[in-house]
Amino acid sequence: MRLFSMYRWVRSRHALGLRGRNFIEAPWAGGVVLVVCVLIAMLLANLSLTKDYYRDLLETDLSLIIRSPEGLINWVFPRGMNVETFVNDCLMVIFFFTVGLEIKREIVNGQLSSVRRAILPVLAAAGGMLAPAVIFTLFNHGTAAANGWGIPTATDIAFAIGIMSILGDRVPVSLKIFLTALAVADDLGAILVIALFYGGKVQLDLLLLAVAIMVVVYFMNKMGEKRMIFYLVPAVVVWGLFYYSGVHSTISGVAMAMLIPMEPRYRKEYYTHKMSWLKTRLLQAGNEEPFPNEEQRFYLRRMSHLTANSIGMSYRLENALSPYVTFLIMPIFALANAGVEITSLEYINIFHYSAEIGSVGMGVFFGLLIGKPLGIFLASWGAVRSGLAEMPAGANWRMLFAVACLGGIGFTMSLFVDSLAYTDPDLIDRGKIAILMGSVAAAIFGSLLILFISRKSQKS
Repeated sequence: MRLFSMYRWVRSRHALGLRGRNFIEAPWAGGVVLVVCVLIAMLLANLSLTKDYYRDLLETDLSLIIRSPEGLINWVFPRGMNVETFVNDCLMVIFFFTVGLEIKREIVNGQLSSVRRAILPVLAAAGGMLAPAVIFTLFNHGTAAANGWGIPTATDIAFAIGIMSILGDRVPVSLKIFLTALAVADDLGAILVIALFYGGKVQLDLLLLAVAIMVVVYFMNKMGEKRMIFYLVPAVVVWGLFYYSGVHSTISGVAMAMLIPMEPRYRKEYYTHKMSWLKTRLLQAGNEEPFPNEEQRFYLRRMSHLTANSIGMSYRLENALSPYVTFLIMPIFALANAGVEITSLEYINIFHYSAEIGSVGMGVFFGLLIGKPLGIFLASWGAVRSGLAEMPAGANWRMLFAVACLGGIGFTMSLFVDSLAYTDPDLIDRGKIAILMGSVAAAIFGSLLILFISRKSQKS
């Protein structure tokens, strides 16, 4: 009986682990985790038992302070760091580093690797950034909220791709590729917006020092250096210099990602020759049990090292970091940034407007729900009609517009820009509420439109 119970326990643990792996590998899993974290953050920020603890935790100081007994030395690093800034200025650097690796991969080998393939998603992304910015400005020009024009310009790739995966074959594969490439180009545009318009007062000496280090890393790459330590240590130093220079520190993640080598340390010919030799030596190392013995472990470690270094460092880092970014860093970001204390119904009234502060709610909500799809669709229509680009295979204009509606899911990058655009907590919170409402509305509208168009196409 005890053996049977143990067998059932092992089977249940195995099944649980298998379901866990299947969930993690599902393209919609990251979006589900983010939604759960948003709901938790909203509860923590509004329940009377937790809201004070939630705010106090985010404001907890994380700086390292070193003082001498006489007070002659008083060193603080990083200066002004609390839990909230740690999430936004440290953890999000890893997020932006991973985004940079994805952008580089797409530019070198992916959908942005040639002008002909890149022109449609790049122009669509540009239109999808310009139109929301114009709509936001129409509502907020000349008001205290005017600086938030960049908030509705971003697309959250995790949510958009996750929803298309749930919808299955109702969306042509070519349009899934189109939206993925568009989201990557959109991320690049958002990064440029943050770097150019949402930085602080720049200290040129620190910025120039960071640039000098990146130049050294660039030449190391060109000379064939493939050891990871020579890239990750400079990346940490460059982050510190950016953090104090006035250019937002997350930009350092993207900049360093562009310098990571994509070429493997070992070529195909060397790999096959060396692996064959190691396999022969492994088989000659004895047949006694248990396997592996000490000598066999040595050859297995060499084979593992050889295999790892036959994959480009950029690919290895992207593959290693992506699960942590999706299931750890982005959920933590949502927990730290999505918690808005709703003190009155006025907070969730996106139509609130005043001559002094404008209307962050209407600017963000309509920018995401209307501006993004219109900008993406009109830019795509113009590119195809003018002959600059080709329509994605198997797609039509109705389905392209429906997919463009999913581009209105801003969320992660929009929340990040919102935290940079304003210093007034009231404007920041109004922006967060509008982002959540606009992203949900875009997701629902885009999904329903795709379902309607696909059913109509099947009937015809």
